[in-house]
Amino acid sequence: MAPKITSRVLIAKPGLDGHDRGAKVIAHALRDAGFEVIYTGLHQTVEMIVQTAIQEDADVIGLSIMSGAHMPICEKLFTLLKERGVDDVMVLVGGVIPKRDILLLKQMGVAEVFPGGSDIDAPAKFIREHKLK
Repeated sequence: MAPKITSRVLIAKPGLDGHDRGAKVIAHALRDAGFEVIYTGLHQTVEMIVQTAIQEDADVIGLSIMSGAHMPICEKLFTLLKERGVDDVMVLVGGVIPKRDILLLKQMGVAEVFPGGSDIDAPAKFIREHKLK
């Protein structure tokens, strides 16, 4: 079987957060950078995100969180990924993330955090440098 050239990136909006412009912008930027992007839309539960990542054989899960609920959402995500034996998916988080929480998210297992105002090309660059090795 030929090696994978590009990563499949799942972009998800967990919870009741209804602001999806940033997620759509990042989804388009990743697609323009050559990644296969699956955008799940608004109001996804963590269970739905994990199930979709498994069904779609995603290499990366990108969470866009504007609600301030990033810590419990990520805790639940990593718990469910572990329960389902998924240990090869990179998790990225973007949105309204206070600086004080970035280290905690990384300790939890988040590969990288992209707070509001991050360079639009930063997620693609990060995936290329860390996932496609």
